[in-house]
Amino acid sequence: MRLGATYLGNSSEFCVWAPRAARVDLRLLEPSEHVVRMEAGGGGYHYAVVPGVKPGCRYFYRLDGGPDRPDPASRRQAGDVHGPSEVIDDEFSWTDEGWRGLPPEELLIYEIHIGTFTPEGTFDAAIGRLDDLSELGVTAIEIMPVAQFPGARNWGYDGVFPFAVQNTYGGAAGLKRLVDACHARGLAAILDVVYNHLGPEGNYLREFGPYFTNRHRTPWGEAVNFDGPGSDEVRGYFVENALQWVVDFHFDGIRVDAVHAIFDQSANPFLRQLADAVRDAGRRLGRRTYTIGESDLNDVRLVLPARENGYGFDAQWGDDFHHAVHAQLTGETSGYYQDFGPVSAIGKAMRDAFVYTGEYSGFRGRTHGSTTKRVCASQFVVFAQNHDQVGNRMLGERLSTLAPFEKLKLAAGLVLLSPYIPMLFMGEEYGETAPFLYFVSHTDPALIEAVRKGRREEFAGFAWKSEPPDPESEETFLRSKLNHALAGHGWHRLLRRFYAKLIRLRRSAPALGLLSKSNLEAIACDNSGLLWLRRWNMGDEALAVFHFGDAETQAAAPAGCWRKLLYSADAEWGGKGGRVPGLVEESEAHFSLAPASFALFSREAEAPGSKAPAPERLAPEA
Repeated sequence: MRLGATYLGNSSEFCVWAPRAARVDLRLLEPSEHVVRMEAGGGGYHYAVVPGVKPGCRYFYRLDGGPDRPDPASRRQAGDVHGPSEVIDDEFSWTDEGWRGLPPEELLIYEIHIGTFTPEGTFDAAIGRLDDLSELGVTAIEIMPVAQFPGARNWGYDGVFPFAVQNTYGGAAGLKRLVDACHARGLAAILDVVYNHLGPEGNYLREFGPYFTNRHRTPWGEAVNFDGPGSDEVRGYFVENALQWVVDFHFDGIRVDAVHAIFDQSANPFLRQLADAVRDAGRRLGRRTYTIGESDLNDVRLVLPARENGYGFDAQWGDDFHHAVHAQLTGETSGYYQDFGPVSAIGKAMRDAFVYTGEYSGFRGRTHGSTTKRVCASQFVVFAQNHDQVGNRMLGERLSTLAPFEKLKLAAGLVLLSPYIPMLFMGEEYGETAPFLYFVSHTDPALIEAVRKGRREEFAGFAWKSEPPDPESEETFLRSKLNHALAGHGWHRLLRRFYAKLIRLRRSAPALGLLSKSNLEAIACDNSGLLWLRRWNMGDEALAVFHFGDAETQAAAPAGCWRKLLYSADAEWGGKGGRVPGLVEESEAHFSLAPASFALFSREAEAPGSKAPAPERLAPEA
């Protein structure tokens, strides 16, 4: 029996894990209010099958005669997180029977927050933006968490009912419509899930069983119990949740939030169990499925296979790549950015994904990270912006308000010409200027004040001196909504065209579409502010030269004949022009790069069918 309420046609089945209760009563509010004593089974599970209970019927559980509590595996909350759960009908008319998913090399991910992605803030409204994303070249959307949270405003990381889809977004049916619409357009759909903690308001799980433990602590308090007494059933709860998204909602994968806050000292780690379950489900369904992890540990064990003592995730986010790019483009050196800044850090990120692979980190005061030599490029997702790196700034500024237009094009080039899976944050492609602020809608005044205090303390290590916007204010939420109309005007329109051009080049050039750290050379020179990125595949060879300085400079191409594919400072991209010729033919030919610009070239074959020679070193590394 699956957890929660399952509609069977003429009746509904209820299953709850409550090992701490000797007796569990099911209080039904429809079709007529009455109480049903549930049958106690093995392992702390309690069951009931009740005739006449149909979708829309609301219910509570009572533990040992205590107060009414929502179902920990609620599929829908009729009102708020404190109200009754509701039986739903899982039936849906899917149209994606032929969908088989996408391989890693075809993924270009676009992260969205449903509440701020459109004025309406719903799944159905998001469907109206999919054609635009597909035309841009996006191949997958990643949806920030949709588990039911308090109120109508939240990033999603305060969810307290992992199985229930946020009702203000459109509920389970709306989410299925969105996933089905993605697949109809050839877009994969990935869902962000949170298994390291639950939100503080409406979290009743500890009353049902040992879901949490004080053996480990997280930034949110007690850790989820993945390795103590009762942890088998806790693991089962979260694995069943992940499978719900893949099997019932047809998601192509999950992105697991902050896995470094999942504490587990068992011989068979939960993360490995989770990755195996999602992968096996995909095989049974005949679809390619992914598990992607977020971790700040720079630990490749997350993506190594079980035979190498790894957890077997398909990919992980590369925060070092972001930090290196952001610090270079903005000049910020406070907080964790103190470990980054030189152009050579970007070169290391291009070569290894991690900048810290065992070196000493000044921010952490210790060595940090592990080598990525055994890990494929397809196992890293890189970005110049995401919800964390924008929203966890005091004022939620996007790169578009921190760096000039020319540097926004540099950021696009670095992400889209990298050898890793690229990800964009909603609005990035046209330079959205609205902030992405932190917002909540709690009801407990003490909790609201605690959140405000926590936000102030969080920024103590940075050089940001202003007061954070009030997370509880609706105005904070409304300020974070995208203004898609910008994409049709001025430099915003140029930037979107620039992103589309880069995406087309990445997709059409064999050297640029290959996810490989082996077929790549990245050489950085801190003194000149130049980065040479050279990639090759199947006789195709591409060269990108990035200039991060604030004055025009000379750069050299290696020997050969190189045809210009794109120069970010050309007039067609809003630049001031430059002296990058359409064809660079002389040995070690020099050309001029404007400040904050890059040029992309393709090697011209010397004869039909000839292959690019083995690449020599491009320049001495600083």
